Amino acid sequence: MKHYVGDRTIDGVKVTVDGVPLDPATSVAEYSRNGFEWSYEGPEPRQLALALLVDHLGDNDAARAALEPFMQAVVANFGNEWEMTSADIDLALTALPGRAVA
Repeated sequence: MKHYVGDRTIDGVKVTVDGVPLDPATSVAEYSRNGFEWSYEGPEPRQLALALLVDHLGDNDAARAALEPFMQAVVANFGNEWEMTSADIDLALTALPGRAVA
């Protein structure tokens, strides 16, 4: 099970998966050149949502399909520091309207 962590530090935001920096998935789509952010809806949280979903699902099309509702329901509501596991993401995805994880 993967473990995702986000933190705001004196050096800026830091997002890791199992202790390694999370790939921003800009090869799938680039919503922001400013890196990740959270706690609101916008291009930086959208990039974070995409990166989390691409890493977790391993399916670019499925990640894009869930992107907006996941960003709005989950990423836009993160606090300054947050943690999620693979199981947390699966649970969040099943709670999105019209979505289910197989």
